[in-house]
Amino acid sequence: MAKNRVFALKFAEVYPLYVKKAQRKNRTQAEVDQIIRWLTGYTQAGLQKQIKLGNDFEAFFAQAPALNPKRALITGVVCGVRVEEIAEPLLQQIRYLDKLIDELAKGKSLEKILRQ
Repeated sequence: MAKNRVFALKFAEVYPLYVKKAQRKNRTQAEVDQIIRWLTGYTQAGLQKQIKLGNDFEAFFAQAPALNPKRALITGVVCGVRVEEIAEPLLQQIRYLDKLIDELAKGKSLEKILRQ
């Protein structure tokens, strides 16, 4: 089976789009970074390194230090599909991140977004 083309997208190319989406709704790059670090376990330096390396999403998530176990609490619809029902693990991780950024842009508090 052919790999999903989303896997080959460069994280460094999508990251500014996440930031721009958040900023349009008066949220900050620091909040976007906090969400990404919460989900993946990257430090801020590790996140910046991933952006600088230009890794695709597959490498970005494969190299993530520690995916947050609370990510299973993320539910909802992204691109017309319920994230909790996605069978492909990598696609599910990408959609979890998309969902978290959507929640940030919709004005949810970081406490709720980070499932605390």
